[in-house]
Amino acid sequence: MSMRERIQTTLAALEPEFIDVQDESHMHSRGLETHFKAVVVTPMFAGLNAVKRHQKVYATLGDLMGQMHALALHTYTPQEWAATGAAPASPTCAGGH
Repeated sequence: MSMRERIQTTLAALEPEFIDVQDESHMHSRGLETHFKAVVVTPMFAGLNAVKRHQKVYATLGDLMGQMHALALHTYTPQEWAATGAAPASPTCAGGH
């Protein structure tokens, strides 16, 4: 199972209404399966600020967090997602060999 699949499977514990995990390693210089972007939409984020939402994701991923270099998180409640409909594009890598 790829790291992307492992992340997606693990985040299913948050009971997402929508989830999209993308491997963005090709945009960076640190090797394969190192940089990921996750869009997670779940009612569990209701009433939580961005920091608390991210902490919930990190806690859910547990040891997987130590197996990647970077994880861009975009966390939404279903209502926020309905109003937004898309996560922002990831920036181009600025280097960092």
